[in-house]
Amino acid sequence: MSAAVAPSSASPGSTSPAPPATPSERAARQAQVVQALGAHLPAHTLLWHAEDTTPYECDGLTAYRQRPLVVCLPETEAQVQAVLRTCHALQVPVVARGAGTGLSGGAMPHAMGVTLSLARFNRILQVDPVSRTARVQCGVRNLAISEAAAPFQLYYAPDPSSQIACTIGGNIAENSGGVHCLKYGLTVHNVLQVRGYTMEGEPVTFGSEALDAPGYDLLAAVIGSEGMLAVATEITVKLIPKPQLARCIMASFDDVRRAGDAVAAVIAAGIIPAGLEMMDKPMTAAVEDFVRAGYDLEAAAILLCESDGTPEEVEEEIGRMSEVLRAAGATAITVSQSEAERLRFWSGRKNAFPASGRISPDYMCLDSTIPRKRLADILLAIQEMEKKYRLRCVNVFHAGDGNLHPLVLFDANDPDELHRCELFGADILETSVAMGGTVSGEHGVGVEKLNSMCTQFTTEENAQMFALKAAFDPAGLLNPGKVIPTLHRCAEYGKMLVRAGQISRPDLPRF
Repeated sequence: MSAAVAPSSASPGSTSPAPPATPSERAARQAQVVQALGAHLPAHTLLWHAEDTTPYECDGLTAYRQRPLVVCLPETEAQVQAVLRTCHALQVPVVARGAGTGLSGGAMPHAMGVTLSLARFNRILQVDPVSRTARVQCGVRNLAISEAAAPFQLYYAPDPSSQIACTIGGNIAENSGGVHCLKYGLTVHNVLQVRGYTMEGEPVTFGSEALDAPGYDLLAAVIGSEGMLAVATEITVKLIPKPQLARCIMASFDDVRRAGDAVAAVIAAGIIPAGLEMMDKPMTAAVEDFVRAGYDLEAAAILLCESDGTPEEVEEEIGRMSEVLRAAGATAITVSQSEAERLRFWSGRKNAFPASGRISPDYMCLDSTIPRKRLADILLAIQEMEKKYRLRCVNVFHAGDGNLHPLVLFDANDPDELHRCELFGADILETSVAMGGTVSGEHGVGVEKLNSMCTQFTTEENAQMFALKAAFDPAGLLNPGKVIPTLHRCAEYGKMLVRAGQISRPDLPRF
């Protein structure tokens, strides 16, 4: 996102941002909202003093912050319904929030709105080993589902790197994936039903506990909608049997193009690994210093390729993958010989983000996707961008499905570095689009990628997205100013690209 166009609070379909409220207007509105909500919620579930609301001013994208007008921490569904009905009556924006681990600013508060924290909805309601499902509240941690299902030799497949902290409600909002999404799918492939409430406080159910539901497939629409269509409170997820065995290959490459080509070669051989991840040399250095995962620090890039299933299946697949990787130019191949070694290989990948935090004051984690065959192209393009913007970038990819996670390292206390970081990030996203990809894979658009949505979609396509939102939220009160750029925003961003001399690129849509 470019600093030239700040995050907007404009409502859907508007042509320009709403003017900010004065301090006296904000104070009066705050008193009105607190009084109205206080009629339905206990006093300890309402926060409005600055020292109490400041911890909610951002999610994992810390470069952009905004204190909310009020924070609600409801404890029952009746209280959630009352908050939504009250805010709808007062025309107050609502931003739902889970654990705050999101990386695109999707949970950044609205200055004149209510942040609806669902952290207290943290109960696992039922684990059914016969139907292989779990019914959980939205605030349950991702990893806690697998822990609850473990006695039945079952688990929940999507495993984002933040799974120790992120909640299933947040996973629903962003359609999260993880290192095993190549074989087992994203959140949308592992959820049967979502229950919640519209902005008007109307109960709504998407999907069903059966394998199919009548009518339109609205479950797929709400998963990944970033809290713009409804507030999810209860989710029914699929559980799958734990594999008898899993082993992981760590393959080293002396050239990033060979590593990228190896990813395509594995898939072309008809192999779908349980996980297929890629890290470049700067990232492996950062990770190895942090967790001692045993990575090859001389390699230009490493691949982690996992096989799971019965011992016979794993042995056969590990052999086939090893052959493909050697033929693709791997300089070294190490296969995990124990479960402890396999977990150590993955511990490095799972700790890539905190490891990056140790070598830089701040980082911005991007989330674009590209065709697998362009992995080397985007890595080489990012290396040139490092020179252009005078910033470092470390890279980790869900290589199997082309989902990139470049981490641009910068210091947010330096306005010029922040600005260059924003331009760097926008360049990565727009280059990904030019290569046939998209601006987001699993982290969402939030406020971070609003400008880049202008390059991905036409005015007509954005209008269709606004129309879908309006069908659920006609007043535009749920998480406004996020995900879908307004005409005003795209026009301003287009002008900025003209000034920067980038609009003439033939691979970008016209504004």
